[in-house]
Amino acid sequence: MRIGNGVPAGELTGVTWRKSQRSNANGDCVEVAGLPGGGAAIRNSRDPEGAALVYTESEISAFLLGVKDGDFDDLVRR
Repeated sequence: MRIGNGVPAGELTGVTWRKSQRSNANGDCVEVAGLPGGGAAIRNSRDPEGAALVYTESEISAFLLGVKDGDFDDLVRR
């Protein structure tokens, strides 16, 4: 299995896709899956067979820490 940016999400076998409990009822969600050997893949729930973005463990860690620190709060309308 090739695991790289743009791989069709449906080709990532043996992974478990999950979404935030805060996702909306329409199913418009970002889904994430841990990858064998570390890192994570992200896909759009509206296109589950579409391209997945693949990130290393350090990239995901930096992003999640930034989210927790509020670095991206300006992207959310309140």
